Amino acid sequence: MVTNDATILKLKHEVLYEVAKMAWEGELEQHRDEIPFKMIPGPQAQFRCCIYKEREIIRQRVRLAEGKCPSSGKDTINVVQVISSACEGCPISRYVVTDNCQKCMGKACQNSCHFGAISMGRDRAYIDPDKCKECGKCSQACPYNAIADLMRPCKKSCPVDAITMDENGIVVIDESKCIQCGACVHSCPFGAIGSKTFMVDVINLIRAGKKVVAMVAPATEGQFGPDITMASWKTALKKVGFADMVEVALGGDMTAAAEAAEWAEAYKEGKKMTTSCCPAFVNMIKQHFPMLLDNMSTTVSPMCGVSRMLKAQDPEVITVFIGPCMAKKSETLDLNIQGNADYAMTFGEIRAMMRAKGVELEPEENTYQEGSVFGKRFGNSGGVTAAVVECFKEMNEDITPEVMKCNGAAECKKALMMLKVGKLPADFIEGMACVGGCVGGPSKHKTEVEAKKARDQLIGAADGRLVHQNLDNYEMDKFSMHRH
Repeated sequence: MVTNDATILKLKHEVLYEVAKMAWEGELEQHRDEIPFKMIPGPQAQFRCCIYKEREIIRQRVRLAEGKCPSSGKDTINVVQVISSACEGCPISRYVVTDNCQKCMGKACQNSCHFGAISMGRDRAYIDPDKCKECGKCSQACPYNAIADLMRPCKKSCPVDAITMDENGIVVIDESKCIQCGACVHSCPFGAIGSKTFMVDVINLIRAGKKVVAMVAPATEGQFGPDITMASWKTALKKVGFADMVEVALGGDMTAAAEAAEWAEAYKEGKKMTTSCCPAFVNMIKQHFPMLLDNMSTTVSPMCGVSRMLKAQDPEVITVFIGPCMAKKSETLDLNIQGNADYAMTFGEIRAMMRAKGVELEPEENTYQEGSVFGKRFGNSGGVTAAVVECFKEMNEDITPEVMKCNGAAECKKALMMLKVGKLPADFIEGMACVGGCVGGPSKHKTEVEAKKARDQLIGAADGRLVHQNLDNYEMDKFSMHRH
């Protein structure tokens, strides 16, 4: 998890660790209420007005760590949730008059307001928060730039305008708009937005002796330095209690092969299409551009492809995805996608599980490789396109498609709008809701720039492997790579 505030990061991880530790010991049910008192012993408050508020925040975080909504009595399927007790400190009024105000004769701000919210005080203009509609006309009109736009960071980060505030200034997430990308989670300087975790469910399944298999995202390589390989992950996860681990780069190859066949058919028909492997991008289409569902690829994500392969081999297996993506959690909850991963976890969550068992990631030789170089780069912006184009070559298809590679949710939204109105110049849209692709996901461990050098070193071991050749050893005819 990359955040500018180490204090918030430490608090989040400590809650996950305490919950994981009690879950491994089978004591969570009896002792969960002790966690807030253990973490906030008092008598002095550390971050808030009082220890009682701090303990309530921890209690709500514990509920999130258990996969529940933070507030008791609330029940919603949305993965991204507001920790109401932590949501404070942001300005209630979005537009605020600063010391730059000259109380000028023109009164441009007052004249621009259609709601009578601005009056002239003794020294400066005044905005009545009860009348202000936050239209921004006053800020635009002021010749001295004296009216500051103090948009909350969570609202500013949301690409689909899913965040508003209630009458008390507490954030409300409109679940009909939320694409569960997680952009708001790490933008909040109070740590007041989090995501449900399925950590306790996974721990309980492992403790019950179930066959639980981890599926590690391609974006994992390089996140923990050049010495931590996929072999390192496999060893560590088996020590934790997972029956096995599979590299989801293999699923990238599966998805690329299926999508190439689908794209080739659409290209010949003159039909424009979008990718379907980024769950936040898929959510954007479903919730904001439903008229484009017919243009969305029916190929499932690499996570789903690997899960279906494992379930075709053993119907009793429990599959758990691990990566930097929060939206993957919402994908696992989509009951319309059969055979998908049972659970999805972030790096922070799996590392809390590991720490609670005393397991560390240790350097190992880069000997474990299940994906081609194209499958391994599937999580980069442009990676899906590169893999599909490679498949065209291997299929001997003389196709050179024009692809609009959307790097981030804002670009995705713009491309979909162009497709909606019939103005898209490209043949296909590659949609990645996170800037940089999956490697820039909200729960990444390092920034994209920091991880890139290590990733390139680790991925180099797969150079020269063809996508279709890489799939020859897997019985692809035993499961479908399409949604329906």
